[in-house]
Amino acid sequence: MIFGRFSSSAENRQADHQRMHERAYTRVAAVLLAGVLVGCQADDFASGPNKHKAPVSASIKRKMADLNMPSTSPIMIRIFKEESELEVWKQTRTGKFKLLEEFEICKWSGKLGPKFKEGDRQAPEGFYEVTPALMNPNSSYHLAFNLGFPNRYDQAHGRTGSHLMVHGACSSRGCYAMTDEQVQDIYALARDSFKGGARSFQVQAFPFRMTPENLAKHHDSEHLAFWKMLKTGYDHFEVTNTPPAISVCEKKYVFDATPLVDGVPFRASAKCPAYEVSPRIAMAVAAKQNRDSEKFETIVARLDAREERKQRWEDRQSQIAEVLSFGDEGTEAAVAAASEAAPAETPPTAVANAESPAENQPVEAAFAANNESRTSSTANFFKRWVPFGPKAAEAGVGPIATDVVPAQKP
Repeated sequence: MIFGRFSSSAENRQADHQRMHERAYTRVAAVLLAGVLVGCQADDFASGPNKHKAPVSASIKRKMADLNMPSTSPIMIRIFKEESELEVWKQTRTGKFKLLEEFEICKWSGKLGPKFKEGDRQAPEGFYEVTPALMNPNSSYHLAFNLGFPNRYDQAHGRTGSHLMVHGACSSRGCYAMTDEQVQDIYALARDSFKGGARSFQVQAFPFRMTPENLAKHHDSEHLAFWKMLKTGYDHFEVTNTPPAISVCEKKYVFDATPLVDGVPFRASAKCPAYEVSPRIAMAVAAKQNRDSEKFETIVARLDAREERKQRWEDRQSQIAEVLSFGDEGTEAAVAAASEAAPAETPPTAVANAESPAENQPVEAAFAANNESRTSSTANFFKRWVPFGPKAAEAGVGPIATDVVPAQKP
């Protein structure tokens, strides 16, 4: 009895120890899992109240080191709608800008062309300056920065709109939407450039890469003059690898312009003051634009010729179709008329047969030429010597007749 109680008590203690170990393992596993989840969240998405303070990704850091870029040097952003690409350029220790990273835009709304008014869901096109005040660390779309639309050019043209941003969450209603991971790096690069002393960074938003091929492809667009103006700023950056200084006067953009009279500002809607552009930059831009213009005109001429050939082909096909359609209708009408008239007409042969019994019909030669214009020696022979047919009738030769009645055989 005592041994039984002792055994039962030992078994109970062993079961309690086992349950305690299982609970401990469960706690440890839960803590480890929570640590893994928190680590993924912090490293990959940097969510939480300090997401705007997260450093750039390790891959971006390596690229900056390879390209000789200080972590706090200025940046510039270029956006291309048609290609759905966002480029981040960063200043190297030489003072020139190099392409650091190219991001695929997750979504942008509207179509090619500028934004005109609030609610048109158009993503803007033009040149914008983003200051620290336009950075939004508490955005509902992870992180964001406002483009500053409408700028002076937009205001001069009466364009309206607000809260046009580059942000995360991959959702757009007039904005350029990135993934959270992408905007995390873009935001961090912009933030670090402000730490280095930059007062703003430039965003250049284009409908597409401003090549003569792309402009020629869209040469019939109503926005072509506007895009050619944007291309001038695009070319300034292409030849200098430095963001151009942006001014607005006479309701148009001017680039890298310095007033000849100190203290005379550029006013968006007013006449442009006398200004100059560095001859080195002006010559380089002019040379590039001349080359691009020649290529543009050549491509447009080829496209117009192709369109003209296509139009001529379509016109010819339309004419042929009309002729064929008219011919089919005429044929059908003729067939219908013949079908209606056929029952009312009786063939002459049938009438003759109906009026005269078969036994009263004269016997005619069983020969008829297929074509009256075609004769042969055989036909001539029969017409001359056989006393049948029309020749025999004309000669007074008639059917052979006799009054002799043969005697009946006995």
